[in-house]
Amino acid sequence: MKIKIGEYSNRLICNIHTNHMNKKYEGLSYENQTHEDYVLEAIEDAIQSVYNVFNWIWYDRRPAQRINVRVDRWDTWSMDHTLAHIVLPMLVQLKRTKHGAPMVDLEDVPKLLHPTKKQQAEYKKTGSTDPKFFNRWDWILDEMIWAFNQKCRDNWEGDYYEYREMGPEESKDPNSLFGLKLVWEDREGQKAHQERMTNGFKLFGKYYENLWD
Repeated sequence: MKIKIGEYSNRLICNIHTNHMNKKYEGLSYENQTHEDYVLEAIEDAIQSVYNVFNWIWYDRRPAQRINVRVDRWDTWSMDHTLAHIVLPMLVQLKRTKHGAPMVDLEDVPKLLHPTKKQQAEYKKTGSTDPKFFNRWDWILDEMIWAFNQKCRDNWEGDYYEYREMGPEESKDPNSLFGLKLVWEDREGQKAHQERMTNGFKLFGKYYENLWD
């Protein structure tokens, strides 16, 4: 597989007046602008009009983003495993660089991350988020990351059993496998591991359209 996804196209933008006003008024109202402010605004508009010509000639006629994907026949032999190697680093980067969080259903997270009834009522009334609002999304992302990390492992099941070479007197052992004898096995642990992975993939599907920043 070969994937090449280029950057989004940039456009020329003049921010002389905008930067000046943000620095001068620090986000407050621009009600009392000075003559200097109006001059800078006119200069910005004039420069931007020139920029817009170049934007139309150079940027607006180009694709918004160059995307090239080549899939080889062996990539779909274990497509779930192949995609896991792509999805995992993207989820890790998203969690590291994100600037917000979507609404998370309380049924998807542990009770210790639930808001109180008072906080839920406050949210319905004012829209203000509770202190654990962003922690819930972090937990969801962590479960996705864990699930895909396990999928990238060749044999996570090996954490829950162990074999050893058999001696001559053990050759007829029903628990043997290709000359190996099962020493111990944790079926309950393996089942819980698989259930957590499955839940992580379920969360990935449920919140797929929230995977953006």
